[in-house]
Order: sequence, then structure tokens, then C-alpha cells
Amino acid sequence: MAPPLIQLKDIALTFGGAPLLAGVELTVSAGDRFCLIGRNGSGKSTLLKIVAGLVQPDHGSRFVQPGATVRYLPQEPDFSSFATTLAYVEAGLAPGDDHYKATYLLEQLGLHGDENPAHLSGGEARRAALARILAPDPDILLLDEPTNHLDLTTIEWLENDLAARKAALMIISHDRRFLTNLSRATAWLDRGTVRQIDRGFAAFEQWRDDLLAEEEREQHKLDRKIVAEEHWLRYGVSGRRKRNVKRLANLHALRSERRNYRGSVGNAAMAAVEADKSGKLVIEAKSVSRSYDGRTIVDDFSIRIQRGDRIGIVGPNGAGKTTLINLLTGVSAPDSGTIRLGTNLEMATLDQSRDSLDPKSTLSEALTGGRGDTVMVGGKPRHVIGYMKDFLFAQQQARTPLEALSGGERGRVMLARALAKPSNLLVLDEPTNDLDLETLDVLEEMLGDYEGTVILVSHDRDFLDRVVTSVIVPEGNGRWIEYAGGYSDMLAQRGADLTREAVKGTAAKSDAAKADRTDTKAAAPAPKRKLSFNEKHALETLPKTIAKLEAEIAELQRALDDPQLFARDRAKFDKVSAAIAKAHEALHEAEHRWLELEMLREEIEGS
Repeated sequence: MAPPLIQLKDIALTFGGAPLLAGVELTVSAGDRFCLIGRNGSGKSTLLKIVAGLVQPDHGSRFVQPGATVRYLPQEPDFSSFATTLAYVEAGLAPGDDHYKATYLLEQLGLHGDENPAHLSGGEARRAALARILAPDPDILLLDEPTNHLDLTTIEWLENDLAARKAALMIISHDRRFLTNLSRATAWLDRGTVRQIDRGFAAFEQWRDDLLAEEEREQHKLDRKIVAEEHWLRYGVSGRRKRNVKRLANLHALRSERRNYRGSVGNAAMAAVEADKSGKLVIEAKSVSRSYDGRTIVDDFSIRIQRGDRIGIVGPNGAGKTTLINLLTGVSAPDSGTIRLGTNLEMATLDQSRDSLDPKSTLSEALTGGRGDTVMVGGKPRHVIGYMKDFLFAQQQARTPLEALSGGERGRVMLARALAKPSNLLVLDEPTNDLDLETLDVLEEMLGDYEGTVILVSHDRDFLDRVVTSVIVPEGNGRWIEYAGGYSDMLAQRGADLTREAVKGTAAKSDAAKADRTDTKAAAPAPKRKLSFNEKHALETLPKTIAKLEAEIAELQRALDDPQLFARDRAKFDKVSAAIAKAHEALHEAEHRWLELEMLREEIEGS
């Protein structure tokens, strides 16, 4: 067995009166590739800082092999006192290191070296920090959320670079695919202690579930044993006093063990408050274009988004993903083309920047808006403590400043605020940033149950595969193309290189199709079809009819929501039930007819 490069023994640390780490043992040897897994707030980042030597524990020892070089990637790098990104990267080199590596890695990561660190975006800051820790070619790399704010192209580059290195790795990440591809062992930080398995992340979830199930069985046995001992204490024979005193002491020990047991943390009870249904058509974009400073961001883009669609938008940072979302949702107007929003839309948004969070405000103030102890969830008041618990916050965290929360906890605050608003269209910009794996699972389930429409920007490949029904990708020069399926389906159709300017096969097929249409029109010109008067009238009036039917259905549903209606007035119950069924049928027919006419109109105008 290889000698340890770093070894922790009996590490203990307490924050705010509660033990964060207790008796942690950890050994990292040459060639090890650990993923460090744990809930948000469980102490993963703190433990990684102890491994890096940046935080001193209350108890325990840390050993580092003499001569071993350790480099640590923080979630929030400190660029103060550095004039350029190159100066920042070179400051991480040791005497004798090749300074060319600093320039080379910056170029590989899309930076020039002369950028002012004070003006970097989140993605640029993360790339500069990666160049700083990779340039010295260290023996141990400690990476805290390395994929945060990176686009998919850079994530895949980083994955390949780390796979080719000989350095030992310890990685904290929410990116399942990144962990699966790189890890060979797993360290699970759970309730202050670390449990290890000599298998990568792919085996972790089943192993964790088996451990928790076994733990639950052991607690059940302990409960039964306590009941049996208490029964003996009340009704047993008391003839042998020494034996009885010892048995009573054993019962006290069992009770103490049960009191001190820290059960596993439950799952978040995340749920979006849904508004009334939107119309069948949610967004229609036709030949939309938008430019900034002479650069074309979106060029001649068309899409039809219908109720229930889950649209993923991917691409390199700076490609224009946020611009495209702003166009589609009507936040900004296109230079040319048209955007049409459907009827009865209620939109909730999640912004990745988190600029709306005041770091000095408390968790309770962030959720209530500083208005007492009540959160408005779906227009109804709810006590802030109960709503906090739905998102895995403890009662004592209500007065905690946001700046003291972990990145994942701040991410949950943003989700809690966004999901409290009634919606039938969710617009999520990087919703997975900093979230732990269990919360990601709950978010995926929530989006699966959500009856509205979802548009999201994400660089998490596994999350995209699990959630979206189609993916929109930039092809260069402002061209965007929609591919059916998730991220892996998109790659199968398009190819793996997200940086190329255009897809030759796609462009060739498009040109060929245009040529075929031109030849067909030239060979057999047909009289141009026009909408009849009745069709035009129906196209104009159907949206109002649809809105009226939806309002009628909502009113009837409120009557049916009365749990006493059936017992109090059976005739009225039957009448309302028949009316709501008839209204649903009429709504379906109206939406279907409107969609047919819309497609006909689009076909006529495009011919």
C-alpha cells in the first residue's frame, strides 16, 4: 500500500455549540481519486480546508508527507492585490516551476492573462482559479465545486485534463457525471463522521441507501430492547439485587444511546406553487434576431413552446443563453421577428447571480421580505419556520445572516423564494449551482411533477438528461438549433464538440432541403391558399374563448373543493361535476382548433 500523502486522525470541530466534525479519520495516498459527498451545511468545505491546512480543528492531527505539494480550489477565490489574471496564476507557482504553464493554462481556459480580476464574471473567475492550482502540477488537488459557473465545453476539458494527471484528487461537486467519470473512491461525510468505500460515485447511492436501511433496522432493534428492559424493570423478579442494579444501569445506557442518536437528515419537501393552467401555446418565436455592439447573438430563430415542455438551453459562456431567455419570455424585445406569449401565463424566475440576496439580512428576512414571521406561499400566509423546514433549514437558523450560509444553502434560499410564487412557467438559470445531491434529486422530482412549462439553463449533463424534453444549442454566428431529447440525445444527433462554429451535416441538410423546396415550387407553382373569413374570425376570438373557459373551470373547481358539498347538496355536486367535465371538453376542442389554425396560418405566411 502506498504511503499516505495526507492523513487526518480523530479530527473534531464545533461551530456554534453543535459538533460539525467528530472523530473524522481520512487518508489520501498517491493516485487516490476521492469524491467527498455530504449534505449542504454538513461540513464538506470545512473538512476540505482542514485537509488543505487552512482551518485548524479543535482536536486531532493532520500529517502531510514532506515535500508533497498541495493545491486547494476554493468556492470563492480571493483576487485582491492582483492586477491581472496572469499575476494571480503566477503567484501560485513554486520556485522552479515553469512560468509558461501559467500562460498555457490561461489560454486553454479561454483567458488572455491581462484581464482585471475585479471585473471577471463568475465563469472567468473560476477558470483563472483553476489555472492557478493546475499550473504547479501538484501531488494533491483539493477541488471545492470545480464545475460551478463553468460551461459544458470547459467542464469536459477539465474532466479530460484531470483524468490525465497523476495527482491525487479530492473533489466536492454536485455534478454526478463529473464525479462518476473521475472518482475511484467515495468519502461520505454524514452527521460529523466520514465513512469510506473503495468505489467511485457510481456505487455511492446504493451503498448509502443500504447503510441507512441497516442503521434503521439497528435502531428498531434498540427500541425493542429498551421496551423489553423497561418491562422487566416493572414486572421482573427482584431477588438478586446485584444483577438487578447492573441491569438497571444497562437500561440507562440504552436510553442514553437512543437519546444521542442523530438520525439521518430528511429530504426537502420542495414543491412549486402552481397557478391556473396556461394556454396550450406558451411561447411562439418567429424569425427572431438580436445583436449587441455589432455582434449577432440570435439570428433568425424560431420555436414553438407548448404547455408541459421542458426546454434546456446549453452552450459556452457568452454565447447568449440569458439573452435568448430574455427574448423568449418577453423581458427584452427582438431587433426583428416576433415573440408571442400565450394566454394566462404566470412566470416565476430563478436568477443564478443571487444579487437579490442581501448578505447582511437573516434567513427569515430573506424569505419574508422583512415582514414579520409570515411567508406568502401561493398567496396564502405560512409561518416562516415551517417553510424553512421544507427546504432543510433548522429552526435555529432563522436569525442566521445569509453571508454565514454555505453556497448550497443560499441556493436553497433562492429556490424557496422562487417556488413560493404561483406559476405555470418556471424559468431557471443554473438552478443546480451548489445544491447537494439529495436536494438535486428532490428538485428533479418536483420538476417531473410540475404541470406547467420549464425553461432552464444548466451545465449539469446528468440533470439535463433527467429533466428536459429538448435542448437548444448555439451553432455559431447567432444560429440556435433545437434538438429533441436530453443532453446525451443532443450529442448523438449533433456531435460532441460544442465549440464548433457550425454543424456541417446540419447545414448541408438545411441547404439541400431549401434547394428541394425551390425546385418543387419552380416545377409546380400552386395557387396560394388564404384563410377564409370564418377561419380568421375563429383565430381572433378563440384565445378569448379559451381564457373564458379556463376561468369557468377554475370557478367550478373551487366549488368542488368544498369537502362538504357532496353530503350537503348531492344534486349540486352532480351538476357541478357534469359542468366541469363539459367545460374541459370544450376547452380541449377550442385549444385544438386554435392550434390547427395557427399552424395553417404559419404555413400560408411561410409559403
